[in-house]
Amino acid sequence: MSISDKFCLKWNDFYKNVSNAFGTLREDNYFNDVTLVCKEGQTVEAHKLILAASSPFFKRLFVTHKHVHPMIYMRGWKYEDVVAILDFLYHGEANICQENLDTFIYGQS
Repeated sequence: MSISDKFCLKWNDFYKNVSNAFGTLREDNYFNDVTLVCKEGQTVEAHKLILAASSPFFKRLFVTHKHVHPMIYMRGWKYEDVVAILDFLYHGEANICQENLDTFIYGQS
């Protein structure tokens, strides 16, 4: 075997494990490092890494402003919509009432 031989190692359950880890992070609120503030003043804790991986807006924001635990005002966003979006990002699915579907897909009301 020469030095240039390479082996591809694959984690068979990688996607399942990552999905479970995201869900666990969302439910347990461990390692939260960002607070989202909704228009009603309610707050939701989240993880910068998850938000940045899912949104170019958040990625730019976190790269530009390197605060340890930023608090971001989600102007015009209702608490229930922010929670639904986070559920979607962490779990890959969210339950949305029909009357809230446009807000979920297109943005703030």
